[in-house]
Amino acid sequence: MKDKPILLIVDDDKNTRDGLQRALQRNYTPLVAESAEAALKILVQEPNVDVMLSDLRMPGENGLSLLKQVQAQYPTVTCILLTAYGTVADAVEAMKQGAYDFLMKPINLDHLDLLLARAIHSRELEQKVEALETQLNAKYGMDNIIGESSEMQVVFETIRQAAPTQASVLIQGASGTGKELVARAIHRLSTRSKGPYIAMNCSAFSPTLLESELFGHEKGAFTGAVAQRKGRFEMADGGTLFLDEVSEIDPALQSKLLRVLETREFERVGGERSIQVDIRLIAATNRNLQDYARQGHFREDLFYRLNVVDILLPSLNQRTGDIPLLAAHFLKEFCEKNGKHVEGFAPEAMELLERYAWPGNVRELRNTIEKMVVLSRHPRLQEGDVPLAIRQALRASASTLMSSGAMRVLDQGSLADVERNKILAVLTKNGGHRSLAAEELGISRRTLYRKLKEYGVQE
Repeated sequence: MKDKPILLIVDDDKNTRDGLQRALQRNYTPLVAESAEAALKILVQEPNVDVMLSDLRMPGENGLSLLKQVQAQYPTVTCILLTAYGTVADAVEAMKQGAYDFLMKPINLDHLDLLLARAIHSRELEQKVEALETQLNAKYGMDNIIGESSEMQVVFETIRQAAPTQASVLIQGASGTGKELVARAIHRLSTRSKGPYIAMNCSAFSPTLLESELFGHEKGAFTGAVAQRKGRFEMADGGTLFLDEVSEIDPALQSKLLRVLETREFERVGGERSIQVDIRLIAATNRNLQDYARQGHFREDLFYRLNVVDILLPSLNQRTGDIPLLAAHFLKEFCEKNGKHVEGFAPEAMELLERYAWPGNVRELRNTIEKMVVLSRHPRLQEGDVPLAIRQALRASASTLMSSGAMRVLDQGSLADVERNKILAVLTKNGGHRSLAAEELGISRRTLYRKLKEYGVQE
């Protein structure tokens, strides 16, 4: 890490180069070049230059030509041009090419000091923003949604297609499947990524409070409303509003929500003035919202307004091939977080994780890996590190193969025959639906597929 900001001084006049080098060496590390060609050679050797001070008029390539090349090859370098023959046209062209500022000779050193301090500070802020962007993309971008299964590839492709548009998105999936991760990824990949991302869980509020949370209220609108307050729609203006568990919104409030989505206008609770907002709405639910609407619990017109683009997140037992990938990702995360050094999983431990049905989905897997890492005592996570509740659930599911129905046919064949008959009977009972059959059997869908392949049962 460098102690002082690095300056590159480019000027064909030796007195100017040497004078600036002496004047600035206390607070900076100055490098000097007598031409554009020499400056570019220095940048190859020292790409961490913070600011370049370049004369505009020099033999050979001039300062503007050098500026263009530096901006293209070293975009992190802040460029300031110097000249004794400046014109308004020169200054305008320099700014168009990306110069930070333009100074006339003879140079006022106090002015130059202030300008350099501002330029360095501006660059530091840009670097912090870039670092934050990287962190946000790592945490909330698509790279944080783990999966290689065909089911997840469909999800990824839908996100890529939907994110750049302004269309409303409805995300459906069981609790713990990662609905908010998908919502954040859509926001991060959208044209609204610089705007706010506001999320709220609609099931966490009573109908009265939910209306105020969504649309805000005026002072005195109800008991306790001691001041005007903005709602989530106003807070999300210019960005994205994510409504989780949207199916739990009271029917009376659904009408107001529909109007807002159609007009992008609303009034605060207790207010009369219409407020316009520019938001993109992403909604999520753990229900089948279309069926819920058909049953009369949710407005069908609101459902269709929300369901412009629909994303169905598979349960973890529908993509068991992703379990090793997810487990490795969470292992790395929690080793780093807790200062642990665990190399991986013993085969027996991974087999248990793959066989378990994961009713809590990815969230349950994540919490399980965290617990295993925190309590680990070996270089690799062992079968005994798998939580007792999971091992007991797997033993209980295995015992279902020896249920009363299976016991009645024990004398008709081997244990393998009993297992085969049980699996095929449950599959038939569920109309060939493998996910439902796996859930009833208490095994993962991957295990069921492996068994059916052994039995010669085709897709």
